[in-house]
Amino acid sequence: MSGPELFSRPRRFGRGAALTLVFASVLAAGAAAGGLPGDPRAAGTRQDHKVAAAHREPLADPTEAAAEAMADGKSPTQAAEEAVSRSGDRWAAVYSQGEYEEFEQSLDGEYTGVGLWARRTAGGALQVTKVRDGSPAREAGIREGDRITSVDGARVTGRPVTEVLALLRGEHAGTAVEIGLRRGKRAWTETLRRAALSTDPVTVTRLGADGTLVKVSAFTKGAGAQVRSAVRAAPASGGLVLDLRGNSGGLVTEAVKAASAFLDGGLVATYDVRGTQRALHAERGGDTTRPVVVLVDSGTMSAAELLTGALQDRGRAVVVGARTFGKGSVQMPSRLPDGSVVELTVGHYRTPSGGTVDGRGITPDLEVDAAALRRAETVLSGLGDPS
Repeated sequence: MSGPELFSRPRRFGRGAALTLVFASVLAAGAAAGGLPGDPRAAGTRQDHKVAAAHREPLADPTEAAAEAMADGKSPTQAAEEAVSRSGDRWAAVYSQGEYEEFEQSLDGEYTGVGLWARRTAGGALQVTKVRDGSPAREAGIREGDRITSVDGARVTGRPVTEVLALLRGEHAGTAVEIGLRRGKRAWTETLRRAALSTDPVTVTRLGADGTLVKVSAFTKGAGAQVRSAVRAAPASGGLVLDLRGNSGGLVTEAVKAASAFLDGGLVATYDVRGTQRALHAERGGDTTRPVVVLVDSGTMSAAELLTGALQDRGRAVVVGARTFGKGSVQMPSRLPDGSVVELTVGHYRTPSGGTVDGRGITPDLEVDAAALRRAETVLSGLGDPS
């Protein structure tokens, strides 16, 4: 797995929940003013005995359970977690105040870390794939191709990449982390001070003479505007590949803005919140003629699926890759008495044609197991010039 330390703390990965930011403002305004979750964690199915137990006894509302626990001098967070575990809500979760604030920061396009991307090589080594300019790692002289051998004295052999990146990321800017490194025959350690870094959610690469690849890693704040700028700046005679592989979602407002780059108004998605139907619409003025290919895989989730479904249903793009994750539910956060936050599923969204995403995902027009980018370029070349 490749990627920066963003969204990579192991304890969060196992909790099977999704984060929503300011969705309450969506409910109040009846428009796309909030965020749908971008969940980087694959949620497991609840055990059958827990579901059965939930049907045998009344389900406590987690916020009410937390308030009662607070009044009784017990832990509100623990009470909310127990209520959530009995609810059968696949995406419900309870976050500490610090965890929630960290997620808010990451969706604002910031994270704490050293500025390293890494992947596991075929031989099992953890190799640096990218070093962010201006980061602590760059200033320490770490280069692409260097191998990470340890973090704070603990060897990383056999440990998941996400777990190692989480150790590098840490909790706060200014804290120190010691990294063991190897470059060829040289082995050494570097002590780095973590820093507050901004993400690069959108990258643009030229494909051949006229084609343009727009890679969106997450829908953090500003990502939608960056996609629109990339589309406007691309050569008018060429096509576009929108790469959403591994995009775990983010703010739905940003996904809608991104859709507006390819649509001239119209429906992007519908969603229900406790039975009330609402709709999300693209802004007018997008490019509706240039050929577009969207790349997806099983790591394409939530807001990224919303965008994919819109472009596919509206006949605006050919979707290439593997079936997407299938996360189409809507969560709303509630603050508990001790400052922690509980999120509960309150609805689901559908694609413009009424298709259900949650639990099903989106099936590509052309399913491929490997070399998706090469196949996408082939499809793109066959779509012809804009008319």
